[in-house]
Amino acid sequence: MGKRVFDLCVALGVLLVLSPLLVAAALWIKLDSPGPVLFRQQRVGWRGRPFAILKFRTMRHAATGDGLRITVGADPRITRAGVFLRRHKIDEFPQFINVLRGEMSVVGPRPEVPHYVALYTQAQRDIVLSVRPGITDPASLVFKDESTLLAKADDPENFYVTEVMPAKLEHAAQYVATRSLLGDIRIVLRTAGAIVARRKHPACEP
Repeated sequence: MGKRVFDLCVALGVLLVLSPLLVAAALWIKLDSPGPVLFRQQRVGWRGRPFAILKFRTMRHAATGDGLRITVGADPRITRAGVFLRRHKIDEFPQFINVLRGEMSVVGPRPEVPHYVALYTQAQRDIVLSVRPGITDPASLVFKDESTLLAKADDPENFYVTEVMPAKLEHAAQYVATRSLLGDIRIVLRTAGAIVARRKHPACEP
């Protein structure tokens, strides 16, 4: 109950306080390229239930469902607005609506698409899908420059499946085993700090 109340308070607070920014982002997306403001993609959530994750659209509309399931480096599909929104993680803010709906938590293992969840072992599914997926988690902090890391690989998708995803699942299992409200607050603060640090050091951006 405490975690759900925390989620609702954070989600409502963010959406209310940042509503002018979110409206401005929506207008910029609409003016920058044709297509919808929001991008919806099926992910696997709590207890294996599928749901549509919400993000601000950052790619050309015709390309959002094509090609790789991961974003690699300076992906040519990304729009001008999308570069800025991704850099400052603003594209993720609509997921607070997913939190209000009960589909996600503020903190929890990041939800994957069904294609990658199908590669989990049964033990991994039992652990990771036993909690609501989150907007941020320890793995998100470790792999905050994931697209840059993948861009260095000869086969980005294979590298993701064989190296990155197993590491993320280990972080997820550790989170599930030790999760607490205080721990969630710490992760939120660390995430906010990481976003601020990226703004201060744009040269480090992918």
